[in-house]
Parts: sequence; C-alpha cells; structure tokens
Amino acid sequence: LSRYKDAHPDLARAFTDAMEGILPADWDADLPLFEDGAEGQATRQSSGAALNALAKRIPTLFGGSADLAGSNETTVKGAEMFQSPDYSGRNIWFGVREHAMGAILNGMAVHGGLRVYGGTFMVFSDYLRPAIRLASLMHLPVTYVFTHDSIGVGEDGPTHQPVEQMAALRVIPNLVAIRPADANETIAAWRYSLGHRDHPVALALTRQKLPILPKTKELAKEGVERGGYILAKESGQQADLILIASGSEVSLAMEAKAKLDAEGIDTRVVSMPSFALFEAQPATYRQEVLPPRVHARVGIEMLHPFGWDRYIGDAGRMIAIDHFGASAPAGTLMKEFGFTVEAIVAAAHASRAHAAELFGGK
Repeated sequence: LSRYKDAHPDLARAFTDAMEGILPADWDADLPLFEDGAEGQATRQSSGAALNALAKRIPTLFGGSADLAGSNETTVKGAEMFQSPDYSGRNIWFGVREHAMGAILNGMAVHGGLRVYGGTFMVFSDYLRPAIRLASLMHLPVTYVFTHDSIGVGEDGPTHQPVEQMAALRVIPNLVAIRPADANETIAAWRYSLGHRDHPVALALTRQKLPILPKTKELAKEGVERGGYILAKESGQQADLILIASGSEVSLAMEAKAKLDAEGIDTRVVSMPSFALFEAQPATYRQEVLPPRVHARVGIEMLHPFGWDRYIGDAGRMIAIDHFGASAPAGTLMKEFGFTVEAIVAAAHASRAHAAELFGGK
C-alpha cells in the first residue's frame, strides 16, 4: 500500500477516503433544486434524480432494490448491473428477499469503502426490520429507499398500503426516518443521509405526484435537517391555528391554510418530515416552530397517528388512518378516509373550539 501511494497518490487517497467514509469534495454539487410552480413529481422520482446526481460525484455509491428498481427509482443510469461474470457494475439486483437485502447492506457498511442503499415498497420494510434494527444498533450509514408510502398507492389495495410502518420505523433508536413533502425536501433528505455516517436513514416516498411547494427551494435544506420547520407563516403576531403535516399531506395543509385564512383564521403550516431530527433540536427551536401558547392544532398524515399526540396537544385534532386501506384510486381513498381540505377545515374549527374550552383562548 505504501508503494502504491507513492506510485498513484490520487487513487490511493480515493481508496483511503472511501474506507474512512470521506466523500469527495463537492459531492452534492449536482443535486437539483426545483422552482415553485414547476411540474410536480412523485417523491420517488425526485429520489431517483437525487441518486443519479450523487452517483456522478460519489463513485462508491452502490445499491439496488428488492426486485422493484423500476418502481423505487433506484437504478444508477448508465451503470452496469453487478452480476456474474462482470462485477464492475453499480446496480445490484437483490431479488425478492428484503431481509437478505438489509443484511447484505449491513455487511457492506461494516466492511467500509461503499455508501450503500436499498429499495423496496414501504409496506415491505417489515421484512427487513431485523436488519434495520441491527444497522441502527451498529450505527451503520445505510440508506433505505421506501416508496409507495401511504394509501396513495391506490388500486394495489390494503396489502400494499402501509399504515403502521412509519410509526414502527420512527420508534427504532438511531434510525432517522424522513417523509419529504415535495421534490426539494426529497433532495434535502438525500443530502442529509449521505452527509451523516453514524446512523441509518429511511426515506418514505410517494407513488403519486406532488406539487413543488412555495419556498421549499429556499427552506427545505435546513428544514429537513432540523426535522420540522415553518413552511407558511401566519400574517399576524400570533397564529390562530397550526397545521402540521408530513409528506404528501403538506400540500393539503397549504390548500387548507388558504381557505382558513380567507375565513379570518390566521394559520401557520409546519412541515414535519422527521420526528427524530425535530426531537433532536433545542427546546427553543421546537417552541419557535410549535409555540406552546397556540393550542389549536391539526395534524395530518395518511398513516397511523401513533406519536402525533406530542405535537397536536390536548386541544388538537388528528386526521390519520388507524385501520387498513382499501382498493380504489388514490383520490377516491383520500376522499373516503377524510384527507380533504374540507375535513381539515372542519378539524380546525373543532380544535379551536376545544382550545377555547380548555384554555379560554387560542
């Protein structure tokens, strides 16, 4: 190795950096950003764009999918498959064996030299949960790309619609689970994941297209790193109501804010992509985002509500799903299960009334 360093200093440095987990300079320089009003896209598509931008500058980025690469958007374009007889490729076909994929990712992460990721549908995260737990226990830098993250999966039905999986991931110590609201939050989630190498990260991504939200181009990088942030402020000195959402439901919250503002209810919208990262922030920041004096709150997430009580408080209302889904188009499911602007507005009025009862004010 000493002779190799003398003969090939640049290659030797690249090798030692890779083994130590040091990324190349400007490794995130090609990550795209999206303008407000640009064409919406599913966050799984945004994830694929981020992955390919990162792969250009990080030659050690390596992974694949448990037979769902086309749906998970986990293929590095222009790269070969890692398979016999040529093992020079960067895309690995793990096969329909999610637990084995998780175990293989752990082995590669323990060995060092590669930054690894693996993808599947979010509902199948149950199959690799023991491997995720071990990655968390060993502080391994593994990225999990979990797509089809809610009842927004639609016609695939309740077998493929995750309900309890996000809550199950959120309670694993050392695992950072991130559910981004649009393309810019997704880019920020990938930047966070590759920028940290002492714990695994699980990305929860949509099948359905989402709009590019106002101001995420400027706010998402820091906002995702902090787990939660103010996406849309109230116009006065104190909000009458706070809407808190993650993932695809943030755009619903933004629509509801417009309606509530028009009714004279001064509303704040908080995007909450990661409980773990938000809880790691100082109390002063958390109280700045969710002021204790504002008791009227509505939480919105198309998943099980476990864990949300800490954010909505005693007077809050939660729009969630605590039962299995159904087979129908995504739009039909959202309407039937109450994920609509009208339902959010009704919950907001109920929370304000309850807050007045409990606290004599907002």
